[in-house]
Parts: sequence; structure tokens; C-alpha cells
Amino acid sequence: MSHEDFPTDRPAVVTCGLPYANGDLHIGHLRTYVGGDVYARALRKLGQQTAFVSGSDMHGTPVAVNAEKEGKTPEEFALSYHRTYEETFPKFNVAFDNYGHTHDETNTEVTTDIVRRLVGGGHVYEKEIKVAFDPVEEQPLPDRYVEGTCPYCGEHARGDECDEGCGRHLEPGEIENPTSTLTGNPAEYRDRTHKFFRVSDFQEYLQSFIDRLEGTANARNQPREWIEGELQDWCITRDLDWGIDYPEEGTDLVLYVWVDAPIEYISSTKQYTERVGTETFDWEEAWKVDGDIVHVIGRDIIQHHTVFWPAMLRGADYDEPRAVMASGFITLNGKGFSTSRDRAVWADEYLDEGFHPDLLRYYLATNGGFQQDVDFSWEKFRERVNSELVGTVGNFLYRSLLFAYREFGGTPDADLSSEVREEIDEAIDAFRAGVNDYSIRQAGNAAVRLAQFGNEYIQRNEPWKLDDDDPQKAQVIRDCVQVAKAVGVLFEPVAPEKAERLWDSLGEGGSVHDVEVGAALEPPEPEFAEPTELFEKIPDERVDELNEKLQARVEESEAGDDGDDGDADATELEPLADERISFDDFQDLDIRVGRILSAEGIEGADKLARLTVDIGVEERQVVAGIKQLHDLDALVGEKVVVLANLEKAELFGVESNGMLLAAGEEADLLTTLGDAVPGEKVR
Repeated sequence: MSHEDFPTDRPAVVTCGLPYANGDLHIGHLRTYVGGDVYARALRKLGQQTAFVSGSDMHGTPVAVNAEKEGKTPEEFALSYHRTYEETFPKFNVAFDNYGHTHDETNTEVTTDIVRRLVGGGHVYEKEIKVAFDPVEEQPLPDRYVEGTCPYCGEHARGDECDEGCGRHLEPGEIENPTSTLTGNPAEYRDRTHKFFRVSDFQEYLQSFIDRLEGTANARNQPREWIEGELQDWCITRDLDWGIDYPEEGTDLVLYVWVDAPIEYISSTKQYTERVGTETFDWEEAWKVDGDIVHVIGRDIIQHHTVFWPAMLRGADYDEPRAVMASGFITLNGKGFSTSRDRAVWADEYLDEGFHPDLLRYYLATNGGFQQDVDFSWEKFRERVNSELVGTVGNFLYRSLLFAYREFGGTPDADLSSEVREEIDEAIDAFRAGVNDYSIRQAGNAAVRLAQFGNEYIQRNEPWKLDDDDPQKAQVIRDCVQVAKAVGVLFEPVAPEKAERLWDSLGEGGSVHDVEVGAALEPPEPEFAEPTELFEKIPDERVDELNEKLQARVEESEAGDDGDDGDADATELEPLADERISFDDFQDLDIRVGRILSAEGIEGADKLARLTVDIGVEERQVVAGIKQLHDLDALVGEKVVVLANLEKAELFGVESNGMLLAAGEEADLLTTLGDAVPGEKVR
């Protein structure tokens, strides 16, 4: 793995976490894929040989469960979503060099070969384990067929992940109080023989690997808890009919979905090479010799990409990743997306509203650091489009190029000034630094800041006040056209379609997608046509309309799909408990009104936040699983309801002294209607 700055003389592969072929895409999903596309394009701008690949994740229990509900085979069900993704990504200018899927012949062959390499290296063994069974259906319950309680944090967990608490990967048999999702009955554990990958063989290697790993800080820090502790071996088989067969005769097991899913990165790169030839890109050089592998993922799958995956690669004699870039989540108006309640901005919905894809690309790529959560609202979207794309970038490009066209018919015959050359050089340096710091925000903002300079420059020099024979007039406009060309070059990774339109309006030959950063300083064409405005403002009333549509859709979804009186769908509500408690038992609960004084995410924990809460008689530190569901900064000052006499607990190494009370999957925090002050008891 290289620590040289990009570009290197080695082939680079940029991958995106595989979308699970189990549902439609929304803009929360797109953050990763847009981020990967921006980064791959930016690498090419630096002259780096790059393959950008991904594919659909076809296997696993959710696909099998939902296919059964729709009366389809898992393959039919998953392929339908795979085709949808193939059609959707190009609509957002996400241009994979190859987009495959995990059930195709290539991935089956590569996966089988890698597993056999691991077996041959002595890294796989058999072990009898407890597997959840449905006693009614008399069948095993792999992964999402079982749910219950996380043994580590006590939160609700499904299958192979504590998805509502600490975010840990869970092995078969670990979930407490297991329940069958098939029948709703209590499940039972039975002995079954499965295959295990000796991740523990690679503990020393992983400890050194994580020190070499580049990318976002969360991808380096979060795995240390597992790598530096007692590293657990990994069950790599499942009792399931849908998946890639474990390569051993006489077994009816399939490989765990997290074995063949990341291998698709290799398979997709191989398919790209088979299509374009090794002279264009050699997949074996990238994956088996010395490549620069960059994974762009959501932060909920950091553990898989920084523990299990590099161990597999090491055991099978493949190259290790150079970097992992793990994105934060997208929230909607301060709350988490809820696909079940249709509280999301869907990819197709965004396009159907008539918005250009590059507007969303800009919003997702430059709105905060990549590893930070980003809140989407139509108001914020309109504000950034109108102020930054229209007011800064578009305003400079249109006013300067229109003036150049009307006064000179294109680029004036003058040399580029040293001041502007230095500004463009600095923008290129900022762009290059963003790439090497794995900051797509910094890389994307380089062009915007250059356009901002252009606005200041033309305003400061006021060429419209200068006489036609004044050489300063030609000089200023020559400089502005050069800045416009540089903006097009540097903005291409973020807004490829708009940048190509700008490139054409400048009369430049070829495509802006094919030029490198050096083109930003190459002389512009002497003649070009009258420009048109690149961006249009979004009216305020348009946002009101979009908010009304979203609210109506959410309310309709929450009302259920049975057309009754509009109450929430009762199938989503837990039944009332049959067992009653006494009034004395209730009196034992010390429930207080509190006020949040501070709230911050816990480093390395996907869902946990550390809060300081004033409960009147004292201030308490409370840990709550609300990091992805609320804008933490906005919670400061809010009143909440706290269970104060709950036993202290330690979550992710942080002490929690109390519990916030909240309703539902989206953690709707309980508060008070009136003027109750912190410390008052709830009776």
C-alpha cells in the first residue's frame, strides 16, 4: 500500500459499498455513490489511472424474505432492483467503469477461488454452534430471520447486526431472547456445524494495517476496539438456499453475504479489464501486485471493510486497501430517513421534480465533511443552490463570458496576469490537497472559491468603465475567461454535466471529462458563442410545494394502506403488555424533567451520542442511541424526560447515568407541554 501522494504510477481502484438489491434508492444512499464518483473523477483529473467499480449485492436473508413475500424467486427479485440501480446511477452522472452484481458468473468464480485459498492456507475450520430455529416452521433462522436483544448493549438487534444500538456485527447464536420473524414465536437455539474464518490469525497484521490505512478518521478509529481487543473468528456460512454455495462437496451451506459482497469489487474490476483490455487497465496488477485501492462506504459497514475484508485479502494473497472513506448519514429535516414511513426524498422523486442531478451532487459533496452527518431539507437545498451555484459560480461565469463575447467575440489577445495565474495555481493545489486528504468537500470547493475570486476580481477592476483602447480592459477579461475555464476543469468531478456545458460554451475541443488539472492554465479559445446562464434560482414557493408533497406522503404512509380511519398502521405497533405492574412499582421509577446542556456523537459509535442533561438537582451524563436520528446541535436547550434511577451502564466505553425516554423507531424524544422545570418528577 502506497503512502505517496496521488497521482502514483500504480493503478487505482475506487469502489462504492454495494447497494443491497432490496429496495429503491433515496438521496441518503446517493451520498456514497456521488462521493465515490466525485473522488474517482478527481483522481483522473490529477492524472491517476483509475477504475471506478461497484455492483448490486444480491444475496442474504432480506432478499430471500422479501422475494417470498412478493411470490418471486430471490434471483428474480434481486435482478429487478439491480436493473433499476443500473438505470438510476447514470441519471445522477454516477459513471461506473463497471457495475456488476454478486450473483453473476465472475463473482461466483472469484469468490469460490478466494474461499479455497483461505481453506488451503488453514484459515477456515469447522465448529458446532448454536443456531436459531423456528420451532413452528422447523427451519433454521439465519440473520434477518431472527431478532432479539443485543448481548453487548441491550438494544434491539436483528440477525447479524445490532442496528439500533452499538452497531456491532453479531455472530449466529449471540442474539438474546431470539424471536422468529417468520411466525413471531420465540425461537430456540440448536446445534449446527458451520465454517469459521480464523480472523484471529490476522490480529497482528490488522493492528499494523490499521496504522497504515488512509481515509476518513472514523474508518481508522472505529475498528481499533475490535482489532486491539480479543479478535473473534467469523462464521462465514449460513443455513440458506440463496447465495453462493460453500465450495465443498456434501455441504448444504451457502457463504455468508459479507464474504461474496466485497469480493464483487475484485470481480467488477476484472470484468472491466475483460472489456477494455489489460493495456487500458490491468485488474491483477491493481489487486494482486501493487494497486491503490480506495473504498467509499457508509460508516455502518466500517467493521466489515477494515477487519474482515483486509484479513480475507491477506489470507488469499491479494493487495490490501490503501484507504477507506466512510460517510456520515443523511437526515431529513433533522430526523432519520424512514423508508417504511416513506419519509425520504427518493432518487426518482428528485428527478421527477425537474431538478438537475448536478445540483444534488454539489449539495451532497460539499455540505460538511464526508464523515459528518448531513441534514437535507428543501429549504437548505434551495439556499445553497441560489447563493452558491447561482449567486457565486453562475453569476461569475455568465457576467464575465457575456462581457467577453460582446466586447471581444471571445478571449482577448492578452497575456494571463501573474495575479490570476497564482490564484489558479492555488486552486489547483487546494484541489490536489483535497484528493490526498480524502476530502471531496475541499476538492469540490476549490472551483467555487475560484469563482468567488473571479467575482471579486471583475468587480474590483470594473472593465465596463474602461475605454476600449485601454489595454487593462483586455487584460481583465482575458484573466476572467481563464478563471472560467479553470472553474470548468476543477468543477467537473462535482458537476460533470454542467462543466461539460461550460466547456462547450467556451468553444473548447474534446471533453472536459478527459482533461487533467493542467488544462486549467492552458490558453482559452480565441472565439466562442454567446453564453447562457448555467444555473437557475429555485423560487421560495417551489420549496413550499415540495414540503407539502412530502408531508402529505408521510401522513398517508403513516395512516396505513388499508384505507381505514387514518390511524397509524396497527401492524407496526407492539401489542400491549398483558402483565400489569402495581402503583408501588411505578412509584419506584424516578422519572424527571431534564434539559439538554450539550450533545455530541461518540467517536467510533455509529448511533450513540453523549449528552449532558440538567435534571435540577444535578447534571447527568447520558448515552442515547440518537446520533443518526437527530440534529445533535439543535437538541441543546430542549426539555426531555429522563429515567434517573436506572442502573449505570457503560456503552462504547462511555458511562451512562440515566435514560432518555423516547417513542418509536425514530426516537421521538418525550418532553413536556407546559412549563415544568428541570428536576420536576413525572407522576
